[in-house]
Amino acid sequence: MKKLFTTLVAAVAVALPALSVRADDSKITKGYNTMDSMGCMLTRECTDGVQEVVSLLDISSEYPNTDDFYFVTDEFNNILFTLREIGVGVFLAPSKYFPPGHRGVYHTVGNNLFLNRDYMGEPGVLMSVLRHEGWHAAQDCMAGTINNSLVAIIKPEEEVPVLWRTLAERTYLKSAVPWEAEAGWAGRTAGMTQDALDACATGKMWEVYEPTPLTKKWLVENNYIKE
Repeated sequence: MKKLFTTLVAAVAVALPALSVRADDSKITKGYNTMDSMGCMLTRECTDGVQEVVSLLDISSEYPNTDDFYFVTDEFNNILFTLREIGVGVFLAPSKYFPPGHRGVYHTVGNNLFLNRDYMGEPGVLMSVLRHEGWHAAQDCMAGTINNSLVAIIKPEEEVPVLWRTLAERTYLKSAVPWEAEAGWAGRTAGMTQDALDACATGKMWEVYEPTPLTKKWLVENNYIKE
């Protein structure tokens, strides 16, 4: 279905150095900083250094500039609380599990969100990635329930500002642009992800956000909503 998508990746970053495989990660066959290593992390088979995030303190305590996180405390913790409420776990993970160019990722099957530890020391980057990946969780909810492997766009494509559409086109595969364009927009807009997650948590996703025609067709056919 054109408006439903199954694979999520996020954010642009510099290349990360390859590391030799450790015994803890024996299921990784293609080395670190590959899609293979990320897949092992997403399925929770590779957990070396992967830490669940319960509050912002779990992030800020890892970095020397702890005071810098003060200004994002409320938004971070609110998003984190709502993600947990809808069944999404958030984890801080070593860079070895992420391919080059990945600062975070949301897994539609496991319903977990992973943040690349190498980049979360800057509060602005932290919030951008959390909002971005949190938006993907909301897209998961839009597709019927987070307990499936599908995501659906939330906003009509014509509503997404040209800036975010253009950046997505330069960064992602063409097939991923509709989902990534609005996630990029949400990543840079305070409150946008929180609103979408709140709609999901309260069971009002399709009341707050009118599904696009093809998404609505899918939801009706699968008995999520009535015609």
